[in-house]
Amino acid sequence: MYPSCSLIVSTYNWPEALDLCLTSLLALRPMPNEIIIADDGSKEETRLLINRYQAISPIPIKHIWHPDDGFRKTIILNAAIQEAQGEYIIQIDGDIIVHNAFVKDHLAAAKRGQFIRGSRAMIDKSTSSLIQQNKRITFNFLSKGILHRFNAVRMPFLSGLIKTNPLSPADVKGCNMAFWKSDFILVNGYNNDLTGWGHEDIELAARFVNNGIKKRHLKLAAICYHIHHELNARTWEKQNKNVYEEVLALGIKRCINGYSTQTTV
Repeated sequence: MYPSCSLIVSTYNWPEALDLCLTSLLALRPMPNEIIIADDGSKEETRLLINRYQAISPIPIKHIWHPDDGFRKTIILNAAIQEAQGEYIIQIDGDIIVHNAFVKDHLAAAKRGQFIRGSRAMIDKSTSSLIQQNKRITFNFLSKGILHRFNAVRMPFLSGLIKTNPLSPADVKGCNMAFWKSDFILVNGYNNDLTGWGHEDIELAARFVNNGIKKRHLKLAAICYHIHHELNARTWEKQNKNVYEEVLALGIKRCINGYSTQTTV
């Protein structure tokens, strides 16, 4: 019996990519119980796109938005997860296209006392540009334009054979991860003091590990594809990395300014 599930999608001002992402989400079998879009201040075009999908979706799609005041991903993710009704949270970014068994694979791997670090295959620059025109969402490990092809191989019956360090948060990616909402609340969610791009995912994962919640690196399952884009500005990356390293060094289990101090947007 699978737990109830909320799928969180973070986005910011890239409706063309979000369009492909949402198209792939509506093809999921099974679907999550709800989709929640954590919108870090996108403009009207994104809102209109989401409205269109809300009108045709067989499950609720919630749009959680706050005004654009710089990169505040942690804050909007905390706000979105506050609205989540599911016991289990699956998190992706709005520039991700998912395999139609993505949720099925995540839920099959869900286990108390652990969180999931998923993988992603990459779509190269020229193919990414093309699919925004032709709206293609179906790929496999042999598709033209796919990078890191091993991450596009789906063999869930072999997934359990792959073992990595369950106590290392260093490689966790927020574009494909999953956790129990109760564990997220235990560590007080994302650290709202992390502003600007970088390391909010591994800092959260470090607090999971410090609380005895082990990482499972899910391979050969929960396949997704990342649409190419230029790198974000990394002004605050070093500062955020220092916070992460302090969490590791001191064994910090809970951030101060996080989920519990979040005000509803």
